[in-house]
Amino acid sequence: MFRDWLSNNLEIDAVRKEEVYLGICNSVILKDISYWIEVLFSAGIATVGLVLNSPAVIIGAMLISPLMGSILGNGLALAAGDIILAVRAIIKLALSCLVAILFAVLLVSLLPFKEMTPEILARTQPNILDLVVALFSGAVGSVAICKKPKGVVTSIPGVAIAVALMPPLCVVGYGFGIAVSVNMINGLRVARGGGLLFFTNLVAITFTAMIVFLALHIDSVSTKQTVREWRIKYKETHWARNFLELLPQSKHLKKIGSLPGRFILIVITILSILFPLNQSFMQLKQEITLKQQENRINSAIRDIWIENFADLPSGEPRSFISQVSTREKNRKLTIQLQIFTSELYTPKEQNQFVKLLANRLGKPQELLSLNLIEIPTASNQFLRTTPQEEPSEPIVTIAQLQANFLQEINSALLNLRLPPPARMINYDLINNPVESMAIRIIYLSDRDIDKDAQVLLANDIRQRLNYPSAKVSMKRIAATPVRINFEEKSTILTTESLEILDSIASTLQQQPNLNLEVIANQKPDETVETNKTRAKVIQEYFEFKWKIDKKRITAKIGEETQSNVILKLT
Repeated sequence: MFRDWLSNNLEIDAVRKEEVYLGICNSVILKDISYWIEVLFSAGIATVGLVLNSPAVIIGAMLISPLMGSILGNGLALAAGDIILAVRAIIKLALSCLVAILFAVLLVSLLPFKEMTPEILARTQPNILDLVVALFSGAVGSVAICKKPKGVVTSIPGVAIAVALMPPLCVVGYGFGIAVSVNMINGLRVARGGGLLFFTNLVAITFTAMIVFLALHIDSVSTKQTVREWRIKYKETHWARNFLELLPQSKHLKKIGSLPGRFILIVITILSILFPLNQSFMQLKQEITLKQQENRINSAIRDIWIENFADLPSGEPRSFISQVSTREKNRKLTIQLQIFTSELYTPKEQNQFVKLLANRLGKPQELLSLNLIEIPTASNQFLRTTPQEEPSEPIVTIAQLQANFLQEINSALLNLRLPPPARMINYDLINNPVESMAIRIIYLSDRDIDKDAQVLLANDIRQRLNYPSAKVSMKRIAATPVRINFEEKSTILTTESLEILDSIASTLQQQPNLNLEVIANQKPDETVETNKTRAKVIQEYFEFKWKIDKKRITAKIGEETQSNVILKLT
């Protein structure tokens, strides 16, 4: 027979079949304290990993994988028609899920932050691909359990990671925690998505385990006899049998548990989850298609611009693309293109770009619309500086020479515009008797200026100064808001907070054009007076220790429900 041939080729003899069957029966024992500890720890690790958005931590929870034994028990029960094993496995699995979900709800309730991380969102929209992964993983896991521990045993950790039973279960607990403490609708939606993913993995593993156990003929006559003798020694099998005898339909369990009936049961279950999984899959497919189309259009825009419009006829850089956005409505594609340019583009050049893009995309030119936003960077066309008047009297002192020199530089850089969101706040001059003058532009931004833009800006500055050999560099001051955390209902600054304030104060002293915005937040149970006191403590610290004018510091009330103060340079 095929089943005996397959068992022999996989080196699964009668003794190994008995070991596998008894091992799975032992795995569904309720009085295993170490198992429940594993469930709690795995749920805790998975929940914290989801909240921290840490894949490494989540993988740690996957490797523990305490639920695999009960699920394989269900697969073996369906394969062998073992109703007692099925009852014990279902009860243990249900209790395990309940414990994991409740523990996740408890952890979420205790955490001070409840943000929806990408790791959580990734487990709220399962699709057919997740079902396929679970089917393959369940089959490999079942074979790995049946074979003697050799090379294939190394596949078990990979199976645990691929199936990932505990993280989606903890997403259910996270959703219930959000529903109870923050938002009922969003929380239940998250819980529903995580529950669907867990149920998908559960059904798929059970189904493939059933197929594998049937194919390997685990339920041989000798194996069943050994299992019957084993059950006489364990009380859990007795109460499971007594429980079944109390059911009104216990006489028909043998008929209902026939092999065709069991197949129909598991197949119907799989078909029932295919509809929501297919909906998510079609949505994912549509999103990927739209993203690919958008990437294709953006790539065509950039390629055409770089090939035909980015450089002057002399080969010098003329412009670079800062931002591209597209929107399609009623088959008409609107393109918004933001560029930094040293020479403005004529309507003829813009029409030529639209024509080339239409040919590249295979669309009629009438269905394309270009909104070109040009930000000039040179002074010869748009931003003309006021010429300096010749001094009426000869310069006789070094002080007058220095004053005139600085005035000319200030006038030259007066209308210098940087790519948004960068804002120029100051500049430094470095003179050296053996090298050319160096000028360093100091700007406020949350990100560095693009290298191509820096080249254009440097050329523009040299033209403004009429100093071709000048060395131009850029220095960024981070505009990212900084948080100062307070203990609940406390107004005392910590050592860490003082270090942050000292760093900001040093920047304010060095850059007198900068101001500071203090945004004070509070928890619902904290008073407004506490909120105002925190802002005042920070203002006085800057004023008295660092001698910073209080007019440069503005305070306002924040909207976050946390005990912190946000500091933002402006």
